[in-house]
Amino acid sequence: MAKLDFTIKASVRGDKGKGASRRLRHADKVPAILYGGKGDPVALELDHNKVNNMADYEAFYSHILTLDIDGKKEQAILKDMQRHPFKPKLTHLDFQRVEKGHKLHTNLPLHFLNEKTAKGVKDEGGVVVHHVNDVEILVLPKDLPEYLEVDIAELSIGDTIHLTDLNLPNGVELVELSKGEDHDQAVVSITAPRVEKEVEEEDTVAADEVPAEKSKDDANEE
Repeated sequence: MAKLDFTIKASVRGDKGKGASRRLRHADKVPAILYGGKGDPVALELDHNKVNNMADYEAFYSHILTLDIDGKKEQAILKDMQRHPFKPKLTHLDFQRVEKGHKLHTNLPLHFLNEKTAKGVKDEGGVVVHHVNDVEILVLPKDLPEYLEVDIAELSIGDTIHLTDLNLPNGVELVELSKGEDHDQAVVSITAPRVEKEVEEEDTVAADEVPAEKSKDDANEE
């Protein structure tokens, strides 16, 4: 598979505020900001459709991107993306500068392998439960992987993979584990399927055993 090129052409945005952002969106542009590192924050405008197409790729969210800002290139990672609540449109993007030798604080997606053929699923009829789908990491830019693989082939019903069980590439640290041993979260497990039992109503009284309600005439005769 050819390596994806995430180079985004951008221009410095002069006008700011809600009105200016609205005009950009009507012109098929999307407002963005670049911050972090030693540089000042820079307000940007990007081509909406090109960025929206890139956003279809999972790697877009974990790769180091190149922002071509009026001819000057900056390395960055995507930190936040806002979307329209019901239209297929991006409304704002946040980028953080990448500096050589400085660790990145970002999220990395998990790819679960052998879910259908895992021992607890294929042989025991269990169900795979994902407790997390990505992890928060610290890593130098040169060591940033695209994703982490989690192989569950050998899991049986009742087994769980925790953060400490993950096979981390060199240079990758899990932020959660730096908080202490009690933060060793569950990542994925296999559980027994839930069986819904039909509940039979044993105390149902047959209709002919229920005394009929007395009529008003019968009551008067008594």
